[in-house]
Amino acid sequence: MGLKKINEWEKAVVFLLNLDGWELEHCGDGYSRYDAKGKTKKGVKCVIEMKFRNKYYEEKMLEKEKYDALISLDKDIVKIFFVNDPKGNFMYWLDTLEMPKPVKKYCPDTTMWTKKRLLKDVYLLKENQAVRININIEPN
Repeated sequence: MGLKKINEWEKAVVFLLNLDGWELEHCGDGYSRYDAKGKTKKGVKCVIEMKFRNKYYEEKMLEKEKYDALISLDKDIVKIFFVNDPKGNFMYWLDTLEMPKPVKKYCPDTTMWTKKRLLKDVYLLKENQAVRININIEPN
């Protein structure tokens, strides 16, 4: 999945949330620390970091560096981590989430998938920590 496709998915999430009463704009085309900004459906300022995974993992990985950058934003801004994978959609409200202890994992050195790997501190979030979960139902 290339950057163009990821941006299309990000814009689709923004569109769908806006249909549900949110007021978001996509800002993930550049080097921003988040992919959307605006207001929740309750009118609270927010930013959303989004990840789209081709493979299902029971725990959702968030780089500590990314978390630190988000959480350092103004306290009046709600920080949200959105993950889409083959099982469904998971939305984590980082401001109120009790973060697990970070672990070290080898990850691609950039956002785009490369062969080069670096050891990074990451958080592994459990699915039941997500506030909003939409599970994809497999046809029988």
